[in-house]
Amino acid sequence: MAKSKVLVVGGTGYMGRRLVKASLDQGHPTYILQRPEIGLDIDKLQMLLSFKRSGAHLIEGSFSDPRTLVEAVRQADVVICAMSGVHFRSHNILLQLKLVEAIKEAGNVKRFLPSEFGIDPSRMGHAIEPGRVSFDEKMEVRKAIEEAKIPFTYISANCYGGYFVGSLSQLSGLTPPKDTIYLYGDGNVKAIFLNEDDIATYAIKTIDDPRTLNKTLYLRPPENILSQRQLVEIWEKVSGRTLEKRSISAEDFLAPMKGLGFAEQVGVGHFYHIFYEGCLTNFEIGEDGEEASQLYPEVQYTRMDEYLNIYA
Repeated sequence: MAKSKVLVVGGTGYMGRRLVKASLDQGHPTYILQRPEIGLDIDKLQMLLSFKRSGAHLIEGSFSDPRTLVEAVRQADVVICAMSGVHFRSHNILLQLKLVEAIKEAGNVKRFLPSEFGIDPSRMGHAIEPGRVSFDEKMEVRKAIEEAKIPFTYISANCYGGYFVGSLSQLSGLTPPKDTIYLYGDGNVKAIFLNEDDIATYAIKTIDDPRTLNKTLYLRPPENILSQRQLVEIWEKVSGRTLEKRSISAEDFLAPMKGLGFAEQVGVGHFYHIFYEGCLTNFEIGEDGEEASQLYPEVQYTRMDEYLNIYA
């Protein structure tokens, strides 16, 4: 069976560039939306040209020109959007509504993967302000997709290694602390950590798989379901260092929130739900979902001791 043609929107971003590579690696004819808005951003242009040398096709299109979006979408069977949804970078979730309209008008797309790749927003109706805005906007996009009867797969990829593993899940940086680690509560609430390249690999595997049609794919590789305390223990073993451990209660964690900037408040809220509430692991996957490592056991996913080795 011929491999589906894939259009990646946001192909130069943090997840987008990994999705492009995974699509190419898995043999899909791969297209990337080249937006005129990149202007003089030479890094993005050079990345696009690098992908072109690797076999990807560049298609010009702009969210300010719906006609070009429709034309771009018509070149592909599958559309994957990887536009940023985090507030400390750029936050463009609702811009996807224009892409949904283009997909609806084009009428040829057999699968759409919107920009999610994190916590399942359908389970976060109780989320605290202002962090719930991320989930509310993703649900608004989902509503538009489903009302337009666009075939979809939602990817719930949990904690990115680059943001949550290297820092041992500290909010203040991206690398392991030298001396002291702050544990959220007792540090025993389970979360799920993934190498971003593995997220992309799993996502691309769904696009021609009827088992994931109109479902959520949850990425729960069993050896990567870990508590923060277990993550710290892995780091101590890998690095040969012992960290002083201090516990911070939920009340103390949330107390300084109102004095922070908007993006920081969003981050604090998300960390609270992950590490105090256990929102990634406190439910069973239902009939509207599938688990990635069970569907695709051939994927040799990265374990967190291997991931942390580079930081040692």
